[in-house]
Amino acid sequence: MNLLAIETSTESGSVALWSNGTLLRRSCPAGPAHSQTLLPLLGSALQEAGLACSDLHGIAFAAGPGSFTGLRVACGVAQGLAVAHALPVIAVGTLEAMALASGGERVIVLLDARMGEVYHGRFVAGDETLTTAVCHPGELPLPDTGGWLACGNGLVAHPVLRQRLSARVCDWLPELLPDAGAVARLAAPRLARGEGVDAAAVAPRYVRNKVALTVAERLASGGRA
Repeated sequence: MNLLAIETSTESGSVALWSNGTLLRRSCPAGPAHSQTLLPLLGSALQEAGLACSDLHGIAFAAGPGSFTGLRVACGVAQGLAVAHALPVIAVGTLEAMALASGGERVIVLLDARMGEVYHGRFVAGDETLTTAVCHPGELPLPDTGGWLACGNGLVAHPVLRQRLSARVCDWLPELLPDAGAVARLAAPRLARGEGVDAAAVAPRYVRNKVALTVAERLASGGRA
């Protein structure tokens, strides 16, 4: 089974190709927008693997949360390829993929949401135990028990998170970012089970509807109009 996975939830975009259990992963070049680099990168990954789009059995993408623009790029490319080649699509949660990539059993995922907020979710053995949401770092819901792993760049962007979680977290991975390899690893068994859907049925999972602060909100937080 051949599956192509796309991840552009943050500035660190990537693609991955799952081919009968073998994973080929490539990073988007730093600097240019993902919309400019994604298709050439997908083409080179397929060429390196000796495959064409006609050899694929499905397309997966990280549906969010994350950068609004990045999520739209990933979803749009996945839908375009799926429609052009009559392929099913698997939408994978960004934080779910990060939890898998962390290697932890009990994982708190914290992804910087900008605008002074953080996307967060909790996973135990891969299952979501706290619905992915967005909040101010000072309002993050805390688990009742200890022994958690915390990961994601939210820890770097919002140091208060480490302070609030210090009594409950024993392992920290602040450098962990979303990655197409983890998206592919989650999507492959789902595609094999026939869980792929029509391209028209998928959409980004924004979690937050607001794209930017208003002038009044920026001024209130000490910023400039």
